[in-house]
Amino acid sequence: MIKCHLSRILGERKQKIAEVSRETGINRNTLHRLYNETATRVELDVIEQLCRYLEIEVGELFEIKEADKEDTTK
Repeated sequence: MIKCHLSRILGERKQKIAEVSRETGINRNTLHRLYNETATRVELDVIEQLCRYLEIEVGELFEIKEADKEDTTK
């Protein structure tokens, strides 16, 4: 399972999804899905744009976590 740290990063920086969307041109719905970890796919150019805007590496935005044993049936 891939965990997205966008909510933590924006929280630490006191930034809002609307501000990031306005300054990057990334669709608010895309950012909202990343923020709430409901995104099932993300375009590479969106990831690149977000990382450049936040001045972070991809590994700081995303992390691979082991799935819970209960989730292995999905």
